Amino acid sequence: MRKSHLLLLLISSLLWVCSCTEKKKEEAKPAQERPNIVFIIADDMAWDDSGAYGHPNIQTPNIDQLAKDGMRFDNAFLTTSSCSPSRTSIITGLYPHNTDAEQLHWPLPTSKITFVEQLKKSGYWTAQAGKWHLGDSIKTRFDLVKDVGTHGFQLSPTGEKTKQKGDGSGCEEWVPVLKQRPQDHPFFLWLAAVDPHRPYDDDIIANPHALKDVVLPPYFPDTKEVREDFVHYYNEITRLDNYVGQVVAELDRQGVSDNTIILFISDNGRPFPRDKTTLYDSGIKTPWIVKWPKKVEANSVNTKLVSAIDIAPTFLKLAGLEALPSFEGKDFSPLLEDPKAKIRDLVYAEDHWHDYEDYTRAVRTEEFKYIRNFYTDLPNTPSADAFVGGTFQSMRELKKKGELNEAQLACFVSPRPSEELYDVVNDPYELKNLAEDHDHQKTLKTLRSEMNRIRKTSKDSLPDFRTPDEFDRETGKSNAFRKRPRPSKVEMEKIIRAMPH
Repeated sequence: MRKSHLLLLLISSLLWVCSCTEKKKEEAKPAQERPNIVFIIADDMAWDDSGAYGHPNIQTPNIDQLAKDGMRFDNAFLTTSSCSPSRTSIITGLYPHNTDAEQLHWPLPTSKITFVEQLKKSGYWTAQAGKWHLGDSIKTRFDLVKDVGTHGFQLSPTGEKTKQKGDGSGCEEWVPVLKQRPQDHPFFLWLAAVDPHRPYDDDIIANPHALKDVVLPPYFPDTKEVREDFVHYYNEITRLDNYVGQVVAELDRQGVSDNTIILFISDNGRPFPRDKTTLYDSGIKTPWIVKWPKKVEANSVNTKLVSAIDIAPTFLKLAGLEALPSFEGKDFSPLLEDPKAKIRDLVYAEDHWHDYEDYTRAVRTEEFKYIRNFYTDLPNTPSADAFVGGTFQSMRELKKKGELNEAQLACFVSPRPSEELYDVVNDPYELKNLAEDHDHQKTLKTLRSEMNRIRKTSKDSLPDFRTPDEFDRETGKSNAFRKRPRPSKVEMEKIIRAMPH
């Protein structure tokens, strides 16, 4: 009996150990199957400036291949057309006006929650490499940060610029950081380029583009100076494209491509007049390519609306986590398996101070765009970096000669109309304002009502003070005005009183 009892006890113990081991394996399995996430963000790249989106001449073989291997989104939009506000909106899942970092260079406050620390808490290894532009307070949300500064340089405490090592692309640490990842954790990478942000350099790629390769939208004059400016811009996109290819190749080498999600976008439109800092599609529409071999059908196209505010809840959903109550976006993951699904009827976008004061809002459906200009006295001046490019210089000279057409004069016009309405299907460059067209009054009223609703529910309202311009709107010269970080109301009043009138 004693032997039988001992035998039964031994068998029971073995069964219990096996059961516990099996249970642990089952509990560990979901973590092992959680996808890796690689988020690649270009700096100032227009949505259609790649072969993937139909550009006939630009050299983007790796971005094109990314689209062939995944899903290309044709109606993807940002919440703003300004660099740092766009990034802080993405990482918090909030509209810019709710981030407390809605103006250029304002750092994201420590109090704001991001999707990154949620991934980190759940077991993801999180890392950033490249352009930062989010503020120092949230760097601890990542396990590793390789910050190259705002535009490939760091600022010393005295304000002096220190050039970073590398080629200026901001992408040199992408693959090294990927190689540093621990092997026993899913990983999230925020890979941020400096390309194709100004300033531009010569001789950065082996086979530079030619003047004949340039495809100009109709709101640019066709001059040699403009084409030369675009050539430099194209070359930087090609340099960025090379680094995208290196990341994909490294994922393949590590054998993790099948269950790694790659999302490629831009933070805003190209740094040219009527593009960056505007709410036209050239400012807020973005390339948006998702590659995920395990789940996403290769060479697929999605025409449904998505917004950058949707990225945060989607990344958490794909990682098996719940979206935060603070998030204002929607989970777009259903679109990855069913391109016919629909998550939103419209997107909302905003424009705040970026070198120059502005306050503009837009709603965009698949067919129409409605823009409300609250400061109609201000012209649609491009960002200050556009002043150093040949394009705006050429446009200013042609304006003096009276040789610009109506579309090319748009960034000089003051006052602006308070409302703009465009049929984006038949007028993709948004050149014909239909706000006063009799046949479109119903659409105008509907979209005006939708904007008012979003402004009310998201608590979007005019600021108490206008922020002074940092640069002269005619010459582009600095007014020696810096307002970093966010000033208090008292400080802002002092600044305004001290400004020349």
